[in-house]
Amino acid sequence: MSGAMVEALGVRKSFGSTEILKGIDLTVERGSVTSLIGPSGSGKTTFLRCINHLEKVDAGRLSVDGQTVGYEERGGRLHEMKERQTARQRLNAGMVFQRFNLFPHMTVLENIVEAPTRVLRRPRDEVSAEAQVLLDRVGLGNRGHSYPQELSGGQQQRIAIARALAMKPKLMLFDEPTSALDPELVGEVLDVMKSLAEAGMTMVVVTHELGFARQVCDQVVFMDGGVVVESGAPADVLDAPKEERTQAFLSKVL
Repeated sequence: MSGAMVEALGVRKSFGSTEILKGIDLTVERGSVTSLIGPSGSGKTTFLRCINHLEKVDAGRLSVDGQTVGYEERGGRLHEMKERQTARQRLNAGMVFQRFNLFPHMTVLENIVEAPTRVLRRPRDEVSAEAQVLLDRVGLGNRGHSYPQELSGGQQQRIAIARALAMKPKLMLFDEPTSALDPELVGEVLDVMKSLAEAGMTMVVVTHELGFARQVCDQVVFMDGGVVVESGAPADVLDAPKEERTQAFLSKVL
């Protein structure tokens, strides 16, 4: 299916008196991969968290798969959803964080099975079989009975990806998924993400891995100061940026 999976129109977000997002306009097409790049503090992670309503939008409109995130329209006005409705809507977007956030007292398989059985109330046997398929998919099919502390950081992050996929999301959000990893472990996580992209998963990735952005992404978005400074195809933004701010940033990181 074609069309927008994520659409942001004039999205604003403040924490106290500090405005973090200052009117974000952005479209992510279904089946595409978008990377958000830019300096620390530019609003990338905040915007990502707004997509699945971990943060509430103060102004503007943000929709996922045609549904306004966190709000419903009645009588021509937006009304905030109840938490239960928001939680159900949040299931559409799987999120992978910098830190793996695995349950240390559970095995790898138990970590993956927990949410589908507890939240979606699906049969454990059925979910366990699917979890094993996901483990194979991320290259860790033989580690289902291991505990997180027995795994490397790269392996734990691949488990975190499998756990997010177990909820069968329409969209995957990644918040600098390799930033906490030793350099030699980055590649194994990026390889899993590449395979997801090849399978047609819609993805929004906050990343400093510009090689990944160049090779895998359909759209690169450069953010700074809470706004989208420049966006477009990787070759355009990374190799021939039009804006001086983009040029200055890339000159320091490429």
